[in-house]
Amino acid sequence: MAHLSTQHAQLLQHGDFLQLTLSNPDGLPSSQFTLPNGTTVSILDTGVICFEPVLSESNTKDIVLSCGVHGNETAPIEICAELVKDLLTGQLQLKHRLLVLFGNPAAINASTREITENLNRLFSGHHSMGAGLINAERKRAKALEEYVSRFYQEVRVTNVVPRNRYLYDLHTAIRGSRFEKFAVYPFLHNKPWQKAQFEFLQACDVTTVLLMQTPASTFSYYASNTHGADAFTIELGKVQPFGRNDMQRFAKARAALRQLVSEAAVSTVHFDEQQFQLYQVYRAINKQTQEFKLHFADDVENFTAYPQGTLLATDGDIEYRVEREGEAIIFPNAKVAIGQRAMLMVVPTTVAHNIA
Repeated sequence: MAHLSTQHAQLLQHGDFLQLTLSNPDGLPSSQFTLPNGTTVSILDTGVICFEPVLSESNTKDIVLSCGVHGNETAPIEICAELVKDLLTGQLQLKHRLLVLFGNPAAINASTREITENLNRLFSGHHSMGAGLINAERKRAKALEEYVSRFYQEVRVTNVVPRNRYLYDLHTAIRGSRFEKFAVYPFLHNKPWQKAQFEFLQACDVTTVLLMQTPASTFSYYASNTHGADAFTIELGKVQPFGRNDMQRFAKARAALRQLVSEAAVSTVHFDEQQFQLYQVYRAINKQTQEFKLHFADDVENFTAYPQGTLLATDGDIEYRVEREGEAIIFPNAKVAIGQRAMLMVVPTTVAHNIA
Protein backbone atom coordinates (compact mmCIF):
# COMPACT_ATOMS: atom_id res chain seq x y z
CA MET A 1 0.00 0.00 0.00
CA ALA A 2 1.22 3.51 -0.77
CA HIS A 3 2.19 5.84 2.05
CA LEU A 4 -0.68 7.86 3.40
CA SER A 5 0.77 11.13 2.15
CA THR A 6 0.86 9.68 -1.37
CA GLN A 7 -2.71 8.47 -0.97
CA HIS A 8 -3.81 11.93 0.08
CA ALA A 9 -2.06 13.54 -2.88
CA GLN A 10 -3.73 11.08 -5.24
CA LEU A 11 -7.13 11.70 -3.68
CA LEU A 12 -6.71 15.44 -4.02
CA GLN A 13 -5.80 14.96 -7.69
CA HIS A 14 -8.17 12.21 -8.79
CA GLY A 15 -10.74 11.94 -5.97
CA ASP A 16 -11.23 8.20 -6.49
CA PHE A 17 -12.03 7.10 -2.95
CA LEU A 18 -14.13 4.22 -4.28
CA GLN A 19 -11.10 2.70 -6.01
CA LEU A 20 -9.04 3.13 -2.84
CA THR A 21 -11.81 1.34 -0.93
CA LEU A 22 -12.12 -1.53 -3.39
CA SER A 23 -8.35 -2.00 -3.46
CA ASN A 24 -8.38 -2.33 0.34
CA PRO A 25 -11.69 -4.09 1.13
CA ASP A 26 -10.51 -5.42 4.49
CA GLY A 27 -9.58 -2.08 6.00
CA LEU A 28 -7.71 1.22 5.73
CA PRO A 29 -5.79 2.99 8.49
CA SER A 30 -7.46 6.17 9.70
CA SER A 31 -5.97 9.41 8.46
CA GLN A 32 -6.87 13.07 8.06
CA PHE A 33 -6.01 15.95 5.77
CA THR A 34 -7.40 19.35 4.82
CA LEU A 35 -8.63 20.46 1.41
CA PRO A 36 -7.52 23.83 0.00
CA ASN A 37 -11.01 25.21 0.78
CA GLY A 38 -10.57 24.40 4.49
CA THR A 39 -12.72 21.26 4.61
CA THR A 40 -11.30 18.60 6.93
CA VAL A 41 -11.33 15.11 5.39
CA SER A 42 -11.09 12.06 7.65
CA ILE A 43 -10.67 8.55 6.27
CA LEU A 44 -11.97 6.40 9.09
CA ASP A 45 -11.84 2.98 7.41
CA THR A 46 -12.25 1.42 4.02
CA GLY A 47 -15.39 2.89 2.51
CA VAL A 48 -15.81 5.41 5.33
CA ILE A 49 -14.95 9.06 4.64
CA CYS A 50 -16.01 12.14 6.61
CA PHE A 51 -16.06 15.75 5.43
CA GLU A 52 -16.27 18.67 7.85
CA PRO A 53 -16.39 22.17 6.35
CA VAL A 54 -15.46 25.26 8.26
CA LEU A 55 -18.61 25.48 10.36
CA SER A 56 -20.66 28.52 11.27
CA GLU A 57 -23.77 28.86 13.38
CA SER A 58 -25.92 28.41 10.27
CA ASN A 59 -24.48 24.95 9.58
CA THR A 60 -26.74 22.66 11.57
CA LYS A 61 -27.02 19.57 9.32
CA ASP A 62 -25.20 16.29 9.95
CA ILE A 63 -25.74 14.17 6.82
CA VAL A 64 -24.95 10.50 6.26
CA LEU A 65 -25.14 9.06 2.73
CA SER A 66 -24.70 5.30 2.48
CA CYS A 67 -24.56 2.99 -0.51
CA GLY A 68 -23.28 -0.48 -1.33
CA VAL A 69 -24.82 -2.07 1.76
CA HIS A 70 -25.73 -4.63 -0.91
CA GLY A 71 -22.69 -4.97 -3.14
CA ASN A 72 -24.45 -5.45 -6.48
CA GLU A 73 -26.57 -2.27 -6.23
CA THR A 74 -24.27 -0.17 -8.35
CA ALA A 75 -26.12 3.02 -9.29
CA PRO A 76 -26.04 4.49 -5.75
CA ILE A 77 -22.36 3.52 -5.49
CA GLU A 78 -21.63 5.44 -8.68
CA ILE A 79 -23.66 8.45 -7.48
CA CYS A 80 -21.83 8.59 -4.14
CA ALA A 81 -18.42 7.97 -5.72
CA GLU A 82 -18.96 10.91 -8.06
CA LEU A 83 -20.08 13.17 -5.20
CA VAL A 84 -17.02 12.25 -3.11
CA LYS A 85 -14.73 12.77 -6.10
CA ASP A 86 -16.12 16.25 -6.73
CA LEU A 87 -15.74 17.18 -3.06
CA LEU A 88 -12.14 15.95 -2.94
CA THR A 89 -11.15 17.72 -6.16
CA GLY A 90 -12.91 20.97 -5.29
CA GLN A 91 -15.60 20.72 -7.99
CA LEU A 92 -18.30 20.81 -5.28
CA GLN A 93 -18.16 23.09 -2.25
CA LEU A 94 -19.44 21.49 0.96
CA LYS A 95 -21.85 23.39 3.22
CA HIS A 96 -22.69 20.78 5.88
CA ARG A 97 -20.98 17.97 7.77
CA LEU A 98 -21.08 14.78 5.69
CA LEU A 99 -20.27 11.12 6.27
CA VAL A 100 -20.23 8.88 3.17
CA LEU A 101 -20.31 5.10 3.59
CA PHE A 102 -19.65 2.42 1.00
CA GLY A 103 -21.23 -0.32 3.05
CA ASN A 104 -19.88 -3.70 1.93
CA PRO A 105 -16.64 -3.36 -0.12
CA ALA A 106 -16.03 -7.12 -0.33
CA ALA A 107 -19.50 -7.67 -1.81
CA ILE A 108 -18.98 -4.74 -4.21
CA ASN A 109 -15.78 -6.39 -5.43
CA ALA A 110 -17.60 -9.71 -5.83
CA SER A 111 -20.58 -8.07 -7.60
CA THR A 112 -22.90 -9.86 -5.18
CA ARG A 113 -25.65 -8.75 -2.82
CA GLU A 114 -23.76 -10.16 0.16
CA ILE A 115 -20.82 -12.41 1.00
CA THR A 116 -22.28 -14.40 3.91
CA GLU A 117 -25.27 -12.55 5.34
CA ASN A 118 -27.60 -9.68 4.44
CA LEU A 119 -25.88 -6.62 5.92
CA ASN A 120 -29.14 -4.66 5.99
CA ARG A 121 -30.64 -7.11 8.50
CA LEU A 122 -27.85 -6.68 11.06
CA PHE A 123 -28.28 -3.20 12.54
CA SER A 124 -29.66 -2.05 15.90
CA GLY A 125 -27.45 -4.65 17.56
CA HIS A 126 -28.62 -7.64 15.50
CA HIS A 127 -24.99 -8.14 14.48
CA SER A 128 -24.22 -9.41 17.97
CA MET A 129 -27.33 -11.52 18.56
CA GLY A 130 -27.41 -15.29 18.28
CA ALA A 131 -23.96 -16.56 17.31
CA GLY A 132 -22.49 -13.06 17.54
CA LEU A 133 -19.82 -11.48 15.35
CA ILE A 134 -19.14 -14.61 13.32
CA ASN A 135 -18.64 -13.11 9.85
CA ALA A 136 -17.39 -10.01 8.09
CA GLU A 137 -20.87 -8.58 7.50
CA ARG A 138 -21.74 -8.73 11.19
CA LYS A 139 -18.47 -7.01 12.08
CA ARG A 140 -19.06 -4.40 9.40
CA ALA A 141 -22.57 -3.64 10.67
CA LYS A 142 -21.20 -3.05 14.16
CA ALA A 143 -18.45 -0.82 12.78
CA LEU A 144 -20.87 1.21 10.64
CA GLU A 145 -23.08 1.80 13.68
CA GLU A 146 -20.03 3.05 15.59
CA TYR A 147 -18.96 5.40 12.77
CA VAL A 148 -22.46 6.88 12.53
CA SER A 149 -22.65 7.32 16.33
CA ARG A 150 -19.28 9.04 16.39
CA PHE A 151 -20.23 11.31 13.50
CA TYR A 152 -23.46 12.46 15.11
CA GLN A 153 -21.99 12.89 18.58
CA GLU A 154 -18.58 14.44 17.89
CA VAL A 155 -19.60 17.78 16.42
CA ARG A 156 -16.82 20.36 16.62
CA VAL A 157 -19.06 23.40 16.80
CA THR A 158 -19.85 25.54 19.82
CA ASN A 159 -23.32 26.87 18.97
CA VAL A 160 -26.28 25.60 20.96
CA VAL A 161 -28.66 25.38 17.99
CA PRO A 162 -30.12 21.85 17.74
CA ARG A 163 -28.41 19.68 15.13
CA ASN A 164 -30.48 18.16 12.32
CA ARG A 165 -29.48 14.58 11.59
CA TYR A 166 -30.10 12.74 8.32
CA LEU A 167 -29.28 9.31 6.91
CA TYR A 168 -30.20 8.33 3.37
CA ASP A 169 -29.36 4.70 2.63
CA LEU A 170 -29.36 4.37 -1.16
CA HIS A 171 -30.27 1.08 -2.85
CA THR A 172 -31.56 -0.47 -6.05
CA ALA A 173 -34.04 -3.35 -5.96
CA ILE A 174 -33.56 -6.95 -7.13
CA ARG A 175 -36.59 -6.70 -9.41
CA GLY A 176 -38.41 -3.96 -11.24
CA SER A 177 -41.22 -1.93 -9.73
CA ARG A 178 -44.55 -0.48 -10.84
CA PHE A 179 -43.07 2.71 -9.39
CA GLU A 180 -39.43 2.81 -10.46
CA LYS A 181 -38.22 4.69 -7.40
CA PHE A 182 -39.58 4.36 -3.89
CA ALA A 183 -38.55 4.96 -0.30
CA VAL A 184 -39.02 3.06 2.95
CA TYR A 185 -39.84 5.38 5.88
CA PRO A 186 -38.81 3.62 9.13
CA PHE A 187 -41.28 3.12 11.97
CA LEU A 188 -41.37 6.32 14.04
CA HIS A 189 -43.01 4.89 17.18
CA ASN A 190 -46.07 7.13 16.73
CA LYS A 191 -44.11 10.31 16.09
CA PRO A 192 -45.46 12.24 13.09
CA TRP A 193 -44.18 11.79 9.55
CA GLN A 194 -42.29 14.84 8.30
CA LYS A 195 -43.60 16.96 5.39
CA ALA A 196 -40.11 18.29 4.72
CA GLN A 197 -38.85 14.76 4.16
CA PHE A 198 -41.61 13.93 1.68
CA GLU A 199 -40.70 17.16 -0.11
CA PHE A 200 -37.04 16.12 -0.26
CA LEU A 201 -37.98 12.68 -1.58
CA GLN A 202 -40.07 14.31 -4.31
CA ALA A 203 -37.06 16.44 -5.25
CA CYS A 204 -35.20 13.12 -5.67
CA ASP A 205 -37.97 11.95 -8.05
CA VAL A 206 -39.31 9.59 -5.37
CA THR A 207 -43.07 9.83 -4.80
CA THR A 208 -43.85 6.27 -3.68
CA VAL A 209 -43.26 5.74 0.05
CA LEU A 210 -43.71 2.65 2.20
CA LEU A 211 -44.51 3.64 5.78
CA MET A 212 -43.25 0.97 8.17
CA GLN A 213 -45.35 0.02 11.19
CA THR A 214 -42.84 -2.01 13.24
CA PRO A 215 -39.16 -1.85 14.27
CA ALA A 216 -36.63 -3.31 11.84
CA SER A 217 -32.97 -4.32 11.64
CA THR A 218 -32.23 -2.00 8.71
CA PHE A 219 -29.65 0.78 8.63
CA SER A 220 -32.28 3.49 8.21
CA TYR A 221 -34.31 2.30 11.21
CA TYR A 222 -31.11 2.23 13.30
CA ALA A 223 -30.33 5.88 12.48
CA SER A 224 -33.93 6.95 13.03
CA ASN A 225 -34.56 5.10 16.28
CA THR A 226 -31.12 5.32 17.92
CA HIS A 227 -30.09 8.81 16.84
CA GLY A 228 -33.35 10.60 16.04
CA ALA A 229 -32.26 11.12 12.44
CA ASP A 230 -34.58 11.69 9.52
CA ALA A 231 -33.67 8.44 7.78
CA PHE A 232 -34.83 6.47 4.75
CA THR A 233 -34.03 3.46 2.66
CA ILE A 234 -34.29 4.84 -0.87
CA GLU A 235 -34.69 2.45 -3.82
CA LEU A 236 -33.62 4.23 -6.99
CA GLY A 237 -34.45 1.56 -9.57
CA LYS A 238 -33.38 -1.94 -10.53
CA VAL A 239 -30.02 -3.65 -9.97
CA GLN A 240 -27.60 -3.34 -12.90
CA PRO A 241 -23.89 -4.16 -13.28
CA PHE A 242 -21.32 -1.35 -13.14
CA GLY A 243 -21.34 0.60 -16.38
CA ARG A 244 -24.87 -0.50 -17.32
CA ASN A 245 -26.80 2.14 -15.39
CA ASP A 246 -28.61 4.84 -17.33
CA MET A 247 -27.49 7.67 -15.08
CA GLN A 248 -30.02 10.06 -16.64
CA ARG A 249 -32.69 8.10 -14.75
CA PHE A 250 -31.08 9.30 -11.51
CA ALA A 251 -30.53 12.92 -12.55
CA LYS A 252 -33.01 14.42 -10.07
CA ALA A 253 -31.79 12.28 -7.16
CA ARG A 254 -28.18 13.10 -7.97
CA ALA A 255 -28.95 16.83 -8.16
CA ALA A 256 -30.97 16.85 -4.92
CA LEU A 257 -28.27 14.99 -2.98
CA ARG A 258 -25.59 17.37 -4.22
CA GLN A 259 -27.76 20.34 -3.30
CA LEU A 260 -28.41 18.80 0.11
CA VAL A 261 -24.72 18.79 1.04
CA SER A 262 -23.62 21.98 -0.73
CA GLU A 263 -26.40 24.51 -0.14
CA ALA A 264 -28.40 25.90 2.77
CA ALA A 265 -31.60 24.24 1.55
CA VAL A 266 -32.84 21.93 -1.21
CA SER A 267 -35.26 23.33 -3.79
CA THR A 268 -38.57 21.58 -3.13
CA VAL A 269 -42.28 22.00 -3.78
CA HIS A 270 -44.96 22.11 -1.09
CA PHE A 271 -46.12 18.67 0.06
CA ASP A 272 -49.32 17.49 -1.63
CA GLU A 273 -50.33 13.95 -0.69
CA GLN A 274 -52.18 13.60 -3.98
CA GLN A 275 -48.81 13.57 -5.74
CA PHE A 276 -47.66 10.50 -3.77
CA GLN A 277 -48.40 6.79 -3.66
CA LEU A 278 -48.34 5.90 0.03
CA TYR A 279 -48.39 2.36 1.41
CA GLN A 280 -48.12 0.69 4.76
CA VAL A 281 -47.22 -2.89 5.62
CA TYR A 282 -50.26 -5.13 6.03
CA ARG A 283 -48.26 -8.26 6.88
CA ALA A 284 -44.81 -9.83 6.53
CA ILE A 285 -44.37 -13.35 5.19
CA ASN A 286 -41.32 -15.10 6.63
CA LYS A 287 -39.61 -18.17 5.24
CA GLN A 288 -40.10 -21.11 7.61
CA THR A 289 -38.60 -24.04 5.65
CA GLN A 290 -36.41 -24.77 2.63
CA GLU A 291 -39.62 -25.70 0.79
CA PHE A 292 -40.70 -22.05 0.58
CA LYS A 293 -41.77 -21.21 -2.97
CA LEU A 294 -43.21 -18.15 -4.67
CA HIS A 295 -46.10 -18.81 -7.04
CA PHE A 296 -45.51 -15.97 -9.46
CA ALA A 297 -42.83 -15.23 -12.05
CA ASP A 298 -39.37 -13.99 -11.11
CA ASP A 299 -39.91 -10.80 -13.12
CA VAL A 300 -43.12 -9.73 -11.35
CA GLU A 301 -42.65 -6.13 -10.26
CA ASN A 302 -42.75 -4.69 -6.75
CA PHE A 303 -46.16 -3.21 -5.86
CA THR A 304 -48.02 -5.70 -8.09
CA ALA A 305 -51.51 -6.46 -6.74
CA TYR A 306 -53.51 -9.66 -7.33
CA PRO A 307 -57.20 -10.51 -6.84
CA GLN A 308 -58.32 -11.61 -3.41
CA GLY A 309 -57.67 -15.34 -2.88
CA THR A 310 -54.72 -15.58 -5.32
CA LEU A 311 -52.04 -18.06 -4.17
CA LEU A 312 -48.82 -16.14 -3.59
CA ALA A 313 -46.50 -18.63 -1.90
CA THR A 314 -46.32 -22.00 -0.20
CA ASP A 315 -44.06 -23.08 2.63
CA GLY A 316 -44.46 -26.81 3.08
CA ASP A 317 -48.15 -27.26 3.94
CA ILE A 318 -48.72 -23.53 4.52
CA GLU A 319 -50.42 -21.48 1.82
CA TYR A 320 -50.22 -17.69 1.57
CA ARG A 321 -53.01 -16.04 -0.41
CA VAL A 322 -54.13 -12.47 -1.04
CA GLU A 323 -56.33 -11.61 1.94
CA ARG A 324 -57.80 -8.25 0.94
CA GLU A 325 -58.37 -6.08 -2.10
CA GLY A 326 -55.52 -3.70 -2.86
CA GLU A 327 -52.91 -5.86 -1.14
CA ALA A 328 -49.65 -5.71 -3.15
CA ILE A 329 -46.32 -7.52 -2.99
CA ILE A 330 -42.96 -5.93 -2.30
CA PHE A 331 -39.43 -7.33 -1.86
CA PRO A 332 -40.32 -10.97 -2.70
CA ASN A 333 -37.25 -13.19 -2.38
CA ALA A 334 -37.50 -16.96 -1.88
CA LYS A 335 -33.72 -17.24 -1.44
CA VAL A 336 -33.53 -15.57 1.98
CA ALA A 337 -32.37 -17.54 5.00
CA ILE A 338 -34.91 -19.49 7.04
CA GLY A 339 -36.60 -17.17 9.52
CA GLN A 340 -36.05 -14.05 7.40
CA ARG A 341 -38.67 -12.03 5.57
CA ALA A 342 -39.45 -13.50 2.16
CA MET A 343 -42.05 -10.91 1.16
CA LEU A 344 -44.00 -7.92 2.43
CA MET A 345 -47.67 -7.37 1.67
CA VAL A 346 -48.61 -3.69 1.57
CA VAL A 347 -51.81 -1.69 1.25
CA PRO A 348 -52.54 1.96 0.36
CA THR A 349 -52.60 4.41 3.26
CA THR A 350 -52.60 8.10 4.14
CA VAL A 351 -50.54 10.39 6.36
CA ALA A 352 -53.21 13.09 6.62
CA HIS A 353 -53.76 12.68 10.39
CA ASN A 354 -50.16 12.25 11.53
CA ILE A 355 -47.84 14.61 9.72
CA ALA A 356 -45.84 17.62 10.86
